[in-house]
Amino acid sequence: MKLRLGVLISGRGSNLQALIDACRDPDFPAEVALVISNKADAGGLARAAAAGIPSLVLKPKDFADKPAHEAAMTAALEQAGVGLVCLAGFMRLLTGGFVAHWHDRLINIHPSLLPSFPGIDTHARALAAGVRFHGCTVHYVREVMDEGPIIVQAAVPVLTGDTPDDLAARVLVQEHLVYPLAVRLIGEGRVRVEGAVTHIERAVVPAPVISPAPSSL
Repeated sequence: MKLRLGVLISGRGSNLQALIDACRDPDFPAEVALVISNKADAGGLARAAAAGIPSLVLKPKDFADKPAHEAAMTAALEQAGVGLVCLAGFMRLLTGGFVAHWHDRLINIHPSLLPSFPGIDTHARALAAGVRFHGCTVHYVREVMDEGPIIVQAAVPVLTGDTPDDLAARVLVQEHLVYPLAVRLIGEGRVRVEGAVTHIERAVVPAPVISPAPSSL
């Protein structure tokens, strides 16, 4: 049986689309069962509709408080048989209660190589710090923002003259690759969490990369 995904969005839903596209492969071990947005104008809702995926808008202002809003999300996710919740540009901090309820069943994608540059404005901060590599991280969610066991990371070189938008675009390409990869690894039962660390069964170790590259002369 395929792992049923619940995807939480607030915006355009490009990472949602990456998951939708991955799930079209008959051999992919997961399927998107439900999309929930906290904003009625989120572009990702149209993506869900185009793919025939049920979606739901749950506006925080329609609930008494944050726990009530999250309880409604949990009820909808559980009714849809969701086994893994994927945050895809969901721009709300989650309470400890929600995170605990979905412990090790809740993942996020963040546009930096965590633990570096948690929070916002990651690309500008990476450029200001002068790093040679930047990237993105898929991780299990814990109560502290942008912390939790790391599942997959992708690195891109920082190029001379990069603007934050340049770097963001280069990282986004990798986001669309690593989020489905992380879901595949989980769906295939290859991810094991021990404390703050994940262990990936049959992981292939990539070759080291240096930036700037050594001269070939």
